[in-house]
Amino acid sequence: MSLFSNKQMRIIFIYCVIIILVICGIITARHKKTSSDSIVKTTKINNETSESSDTQHTSNNTPNTDRLPPYNSSNQGNGIGGGAIMGNCSIGSRKLPIYCVDLSKKTNLDTSKKYVSISFDAAWGDEDTIKILDILDKYNIKTTFFMTGGWVDSYPDKVLEIYNRGHDLGNHSQNHKEMSKLSVGEQKDEIMSVANKIKEITGYTSFLFRPPYGDYNSTLIDTVYGCNFYPIEWDVDSLDWKDYGTDNIIKTVTTHKALKNGSIILMHNGAKYTAEALESVITGLQSQGYEIVPISQLINTENFHMDGTGLQIPD
Repeated sequence: MSLFSNKQMRIIFIYCVIIILVICGIITARHKKTSSDSIVKTTKINNETSESSDTQHTSNNTPNTDRLPPYNSSNQGNGIGGGAIMGNCSIGSRKLPIYCVDLSKKTNLDTSKKYVSISFDAAWGDEDTIKILDILDKYNIKTTFFMTGGWVDSYPDKVLEIYNRGHDLGNHSQNHKEMSKLSVGEQKDEIMSVANKIKEITGYTSFLFRPPYGDYNSTLIDTVYGCNFYPIEWDVDSLDWKDYGTDNIIKTVTTHKALKNGSIILMHNGAKYTAEALESVITGLQSQGYEIVPISQLINTENFHMDGTGLQIPD
């Protein structure tokens, strides 16, 4: 005698078929989802690889023609210190760096206007670099960053970011030593080590050098020019490195007794209050009629001489 009637068997059979179909449906759905996820993941990886490749391509920059060194390399051996830069940096037996600039004969600037340069020494710290760059972008301002070799080693991505945003890449020596106490060979090593690192990261040939602590002697000035760099100091010190506060930086810069057409302003990207003060420094300078340009555009690149205060004067 059968345990189930024919009717019951049919019902059981139908239930089994339904269960099997449900299980098959679940398996099929999971397979499709897995395949879809795999496709999405593969596409994402491929896209990320492509983006990474594009980024690497961008990072391997060849400098634009308008960002090439401003001196004529064919003059090599005939310029100051045996380099290619033509000019006169001597006052008697002394040789001087550039503290500020006489713009009366500038052909790349509207001489009816007033100009200053803001510069940042980058020797320590990186917390505010992007904030500083964003503020500069907001006002469409280009400046000059003088970087030590140690800073370049620690923050190569920021070196490239500064370059890609259109700012000057200046040289601040490899080890931030008092350059006047070094031999000529040591001075050259301090300069060219950083130059080579900047070149490797960006493709850019740097040509502006600021000695650490503003320390120099005539030998160093000859060495700097001999390496095809312009030696750059400053005539307006923001004193941001003293950490006196935001208001002090703003007042020091905007009311400085030396502030004038052709001034070079010293700031530090790693100082505590610099980023916070920067926007007000910019607007304060602009309210006095100053336009802000990078040092590469401010200086006279050839046919110049110096006065005893470090003013660079066109011939």
